[in-house]
Amino acid sequence: MATNLRVGFLTGSISRNGAGPSEVLRGLALAMHRPPEVELQIFGLQDANTAMDLPRWGSVPVTVSSVRGPKSFGYAPHLISAISDAAVNILHVHGLWMFNSIASRIWSRHTRAPYLVSPHGMLDRWALHHGKWKKRAGGLLYEFWHLRRAACLHALCEPELEAIRAFGLRNPVCVIPNGVEVVKPQPSRPAAWRAGIPEEAKVLLYFGRIHPKKGLPNLCQAWTALSLAEPRKLDNWHLVIAGWDEDGHRAQLEASLPRETGNRIRFIGPQFGADKEATLNSSDAFVLPSLSEGLPIAVLEAWAHSLPVLMTPNCNIPEGFSAGAALPIKPAPDDIARQLCVLFAMSDQQRHSIGRRGLQLVSTRFNLTSIAAQMAAVYLWIIGLGPRPDCARLVQPEPFGPRLSPASVAAWRDATAEW
Repeated sequence: MATNLRVGFLTGSISRNGAGPSEVLRGLALAMHRPPEVELQIFGLQDANTAMDLPRWGSVPVTVSSVRGPKSFGYAPHLISAISDAAVNILHVHGLWMFNSIASRIWSRHTRAPYLVSPHGMLDRWALHHGKWKKRAGGLLYEFWHLRRAACLHALCEPELEAIRAFGLRNPVCVIPNGVEVVKPQPSRPAAWRAGIPEEAKVLLYFGRIHPKKGLPNLCQAWTALSLAEPRKLDNWHLVIAGWDEDGHRAQLEASLPRETGNRIRFIGPQFGADKEATLNSSDAFVLPSLSEGLPIAVLEAWAHSLPVLMTPNCNIPEGFSAGAALPIKPAPDDIARQLCVLFAMSDQQRHSIGRRGLQLVSTRFNLTSIAAQMAAVYLWIIGLGPRPDCARLVQPEPFGPRLSPASVAAWRDATAEW
């Protein structure tokens, strides 16, 4: 690999506050940081868990900037100078709708260096409609200009590429999925929460943010309907919901559960490090009933632990269905209930076979080493040190050139008309 590749990753949070995207970014950084061939530096915003999670970045240099004003916007006046002092030759921006977008534009204008943007699913229809007025204002003030002038955009999957084009953006787009490190399973201590569940019971795990877009109300309604109408079909299964609460959504879910569900639905809170590993190893299947996703790292981690998966097509991993590593569910209680019955009626051997196919899939298609190599090839292409990789998609340039054109503004208005 060519030398002198110095990459900056710019993100809203380097801690657990950043949820799945932060885990994706950390894994990619640890896989790519190989001085002197590739040098990475991480730039993030200070939050309550920064100090606790900083050691998890290993030898990758991390710079955090303090935030003034609303945390959701993340105004950090020292961020631009921090990036400039690092002398990176390409900046990779993760996420949208924050001051980071403004900072990367200012940095690029001053240094004449390129930047790449990963929306992480934030341009799909559901995500745009959620908080639509804030995003419409942010788009007009700074975000569309920021996206328009990116040297390249990063889509996790073909549906995200389509969402990027529907937003009116004609930049080059590289299509590279998330990845996970696949390692030989190691014995781990039992999960602490497992002591509250009968030893012979089986566990269906949800892992991720407790947020409306994850479809957890539909899952809980499906489980409740089965427990009331057809309790025998639940057999000895328990539903364990692991993750960090967002905006009080956990309390809303717990309040909606009737007493008849008993302790068959358990909320165990966020899990990190050894606790997360123990939770995955203590589960028998995984479910993600999302309404909207980029490409969820949680599903890849479940497959890396050989767990059979139930997920919606909105998770944007159709390879899981074609490989026989996942059962499809629609984001509706009735369909989720039907597919739960299918899963629970399977033998242990059948479920293990599905999980093994998931492990094979992540080992070949979503291996973090391969993903890191693809991303490095994109960086080298953008800065002129390598050829255009196969994952980079081009469109014909607009006659207006790189500036924001009336045609682009019209396309953006059409894309946001339903917000």
